[in-house]
Amino acid sequence: MSAEARQRALAYVAGHHVMTLATHGPLGLWAAAVFYADEGFRLYFLSAGHTRHAQNFAASPRVAATIQEDYADWPAIRGIQLEGTVYQLAGVEREAAIDRYRAKYPFLAEAAPSITAALARVNWYCLTPERLYLIDNSRGFGYRDEITEL
Repeated sequence: MSAEARQRALAYVAGHHVMTLATHGPLGLWAAAVFYADEGFRLYFLSAGHTRHAQNFAASPRVAATIQEDYADWPAIRGIQLEGTVYQLAGVEREAAIDRYRAKYPFLAEAAPSITAALARVNWYCLTPERLYLIDNSRGFGYRDEITEL
């Protein structure tokens, strides 16, 4: 892994907003798109505890995720593929994640009171990657770099 590939992966994560989580657990296989805030490769997101994906990773915290755009041209495809562990945040770590989320999404400062109340009620999570790949077809069809310094 090159330092340059790691920097490209960090920039890709920081420049996007939505990841798709793939979970498995007592409710079966499931995928869900969630907005995230990032701290390096750590991804912070929120979800209601009653959702299918949240119930799944409460029982089985290992997940896979992707971050990508909707490409129409194969040579343009770029993105992130990862696997890791999700855990629910509490206390200072939860508050820090909320602050990071608000910094990434400044419109939340002017959100309707119902949105602010909902954000206070939901669960906050962190996805910590254990394996991560940067996909970049502009370097060749199916090209990917494994990022080992997470």
